[in-house]
Amino acid sequence: MNKKDLTKFKTPHTYAIIFCVVLFSWLITFLVPAGKFTTHEVEYLDSSGETKTKTVLMAETFRYSYNLNNNFLSEELPKLSNDTAKLEEFEVDKEAFTALVADLKDVDRAKLDEVGLSDDELYSMYGEAMYDTSTKLHKTAKLWGTDDFGGFGFLNYLFEGLVSGDKYGSAVGIVALILVVGGAFGIIMNTGAIDAGIYAFISKAKGMERLAIPLFFFLFSLGGATFGMAEEVIPFSMIMVPFVIALGYDSIVAVTVTYVASQVGNAVSWMSPFSVAVAQGIAGIPVLSGAKFRLIMWFVVTALSAAYLMRYAEKIRKNPELSVMHDADAHFRNVVTNATEEEKEFKLGHKLILLEMLLGLIWIVWGVTSKAYYIPEIASQFFVMGFVSGITAIVFKLNNMTINSMASSFQSGASDLAGTAIVVGMAKGILLVLGGSEANVPSALNTILYSAGNVLNGVPKTIAAIGMYVFQSLFNLVVTSNSGQAALTMPIMAPLSDIVGVSRQIAVLCYQLGAGFVDAFTPVSASLIGVLGVAGIDWSKWAKFQIKMQAFFMIMGFVIVSIAVAINFQ
Repeated sequence: MNKKDLTKFKTPHTYAIIFCVVLFSWLITFLVPAGKFTTHEVEYLDSSGETKTKTVLMAETFRYSYNLNNNFLSEELPKLSNDTAKLEEFEVDKEAFTALVADLKDVDRAKLDEVGLSDDELYSMYGEAMYDTSTKLHKTAKLWGTDDFGGFGFLNYLFEGLVSGDKYGSAVGIVALILVVGGAFGIIMNTGAIDAGIYAFISKAKGMERLAIPLFFFLFSLGGATFGMAEEVIPFSMIMVPFVIALGYDSIVAVTVTYVASQVGNAVSWMSPFSVAVAQGIAGIPVLSGAKFRLIMWFVVTALSAAYLMRYAEKIRKNPELSVMHDADAHFRNVVTNATEEEKEFKLGHKLILLEMLLGLIWIVWGVTSKAYYIPEIASQFFVMGFVSGITAIVFKLNNMTINSMASSFQSGASDLAGTAIVVGMAKGILLVLGGSEANVPSALNTILYSAGNVLNGVPKTIAAIGMYVFQSLFNLVVTSNSGQAALTMPIMAPLSDIVGVSRQIAVLCYQLGAGFVDAFTPVSASLIGVLGVAGIDWSKWAKFQIKMQAFFMIMGFVIVSIAVAINFQ
């Protein structure tokens, strides 16, 4: 009789993990009442000195979600209908509002919105007196339902997550980017140019392979620090994964040297336009101030992180079977070891395709940094790269490429990343179940944000600063947009830093460390999931490696924040 080994735990599938997180988030909404803030526009100078605007919350306007106080509003709204100046200030349709008040029985939020009188505007006049504060309301999704039939249900999180957002962000834009980039690189990989280039590099750079890892780590960290590199890493990883494995490492090293490095750079950036610049503008401190401290921090943290990676990488190079990805990486290793001499030949067509790729990547970096290209432009650029590479392969008769095989390669490349695209939608579903990330819409997430700020009030400076950092790290598990997290948290954390006795510069520092480091771990990050999909790494396997590195990051974060408090970083 065979005994079952109960000591072996089979890691759950990423889909199963995310579903459990969605379920847990749904249960939280039964316990935590919904809350909201009033929002307003603030102006700030970006890294280039241009004036930008950002919608941020007003921390002092938090209130729980309540029913309206019908008795109070039935008395006050008729008075408001006679205040022409106030109605003009709020841009209310006076005729429609007067008609509504004349037939006022029960005050209805939707009808008030129709005439142009929002909840925020009423709150600015009447405060909490406009609400029936006897019962705090919860915003909890139903078990099943859609917007058209009964309202959003949490079991519909996948579909709603996939179709949420627009082409400029998660989930729709990221899903489309992943599929287009996957298809384009399906064509490029089928030309054999990348494989031939790797063989040529290995044959000519014997003994210098170990220098490649720290060099690339610093380069990708620089990309994260200067222009907030994140989604842009996905296509780079398609080249780096086979390259790094061919050097004797594993796909975990490939993802770490690309995506994790970029997020390390983002976490300790002195100039990222999507994180530091936005957060400093919202906090009301000069944009790009504190750059000297951050430059030193970038170099030290990047060097220590690269050293941490090299320790793991060398262990894998000496004994590849220690890697949890050893079996999964076999495909990439076999391509190298089983390649024929003809496949290893570095032909003129291969060189032209790699040159086209280099020019394409330069085009992308130029577009992102100089023209603010984003997801739609990047996806189109990679489609062009794939198309031109395929035509070149046909002209030079590489790997028997034809128009039909180009189309098949695109289909195969896109299908390889279809599962990853689904994860992006699932992850966005977590945020939807929690009520969304809009500060002026009632949600459990807003209440959690407000409560965390209150917890830190009245504690010693260093502990308060570390608490801010820990909170920003935990908050990033759900909200992974750097500018979005800044808009939600900095209006609370900046004035809170004044109360606890630390500078607003330190509040920004806590934000950027938390928002950067955890992006390399959270399954909600569409960019991370995209890179893991390219590398063929299941998130649960990635988490086994990354949780230790996150502990390393957290220790560095504690030290950096403590030093900042000790020197009164301004």
